[in-house]
Amino acid sequence: MAGDTLEVNNPYHLGVIGEVQTSDWAQADAWLTRARQLADDRRAWLPAYERLAILDRTQALMRDRFEELAHQIANEGGKPLTDARVEVDRAIDGVGLCARELQHLGGGEVPMDLTQAGAGRMAFTVREPIGPVVAVSAFNHPLNLIVHQVAPAVAVGCPVIVKPADDTPLSARSFVDILTEAGLPPGWCEFIACDLATAEKLVTDSRVAFLSFIGSAKVGWMLRSKLSPGTRCALEHGGAAPVLVDASADTETMVPLLAKGGLYHAGQVCVSVQRIFAPKSQAKQLAEALAAAADKLVVGDAVKEETEVGPLIRPREVDRVEEWLTEAVDGGGQVITGNRRLGDTSFAPTVVLDPPGDCRLSTMEIFGPAIAVYGYDDMDAAIAEANRLPFAFQASCFTKQLDVAMHCINSLDASAVMVNDHTAFRVDWMPFAGRRQSGYGVGGIGYTMHDMTQEKMAVIRL
Repeated sequence: MAGDTLEVNNPYHLGVIGEVQTSDWAQADAWLTRARQLADDRRAWLPAYERLAILDRTQALMRDRFEELAHQIANEGGKPLTDARVEVDRAIDGVGLCARELQHLGGGEVPMDLTQAGAGRMAFTVREPIGPVVAVSAFNHPLNLIVHQVAPAVAVGCPVIVKPADDTPLSARSFVDILTEAGLPPGWCEFIACDLATAEKLVTDSRVAFLSFIGSAKVGWMLRSKLSPGTRCALEHGGAAPVLVDASADTETMVPLLAKGGLYHAGQVCVSVQRIFAPKSQAKQLAEALAAAADKLVVGDAVKEETEVGPLIRPREVDRVEEWLTEAVDGGGQVITGNRRLGDTSFAPTVVLDPPGDCRLSTMEIFGPAIAVYGYDDMDAAIAEANRLPFAFQASCFTKQLDVAMHCINSLDASAVMVNDHTAFRVDWMPFAGRRQSGYGVGGIGYTMHDMTQEKMAVIRL
């Protein structure tokens, strides 16, 4: 209800670190009405040069508050401070990328005289903002995800209402405040914290032109099924990213990459390394090397400089990870390291060798600090196993053989296949998309800006 507050807790020690005011439907409705008015009144549209200036000032303000933003990410989201600083860097670059993309986002000439029917005419296209955007975000990258959803809307001239995850609203609020300080006029970007009923009502309202959703597949697909006719959307969910290891792979360079890709942010990444398929003769040795790397990681409070793996976002997630791994071990999986909780909020980085194919560690996204290694006799059979789940996002392979790399690229069902790199690699201008149940549409700042605009053609009879 309006006037209530949402407390924000540090996920490691669970102490209260801040609060945000919540809004009810009356407030959300008022903001949405204003957004629709701004989108419909073409005289109110912000010219591109003003939007570019706002984005430029936003970058400058973010640079000035770099450490403050990084500590906020670590404090509310549990991402180790070292990685939180990387996130702030990416977020600042992302705002600049929006400005650069805007300079190239436009229409073009459409040839008319290719047939007699079109002769004597000229045509061209322009791109216009699609209208009000509602952005619903996830907890695991509390600043950079918001930048990916909100800054493109600001850049192309769409009013936007952003609802962050309840666990991590502070970074989102900070970014919206910075946009306002940078000169974005009232009504063009609003921050909302609200209950689920209000959020669903907001998302499915007929005044919404575009939904940007990052979160669980269950919620994302449910919301898409309830969208008002005409509302476009982009959904980004998760997966259980597979890695194919060839016998020729360079273990010395591979192990640190796989450990980082699987245990970064305690595995709470939608493309985190989860399922590694290696030749049977090498699988145990690889699992032991990964375990040795995992054992060296410092687990603790993310705001401490020495921490390399932070907590899970909520204590119940520790319970869930423990339950899933118990199931995997009871089914025959061999624990190489970890598989123990470290208090109420953290779980030890874990490596399991050959868990059963039907356990949840093998079939669902664990979103925790756990990596499964499977031995295979035949690579094509391993690829089939990697492809059998109902979701697909990013995948990778490690090999020194070009023909093996190309075979994996051609055969793995993924939107991106990394060669000799982990599955969680990303730069913010590349396409980023889940296939099947893993998502809908394509992320990446330029792609999002394209989705938040629509093409209009003019045909002139000469």
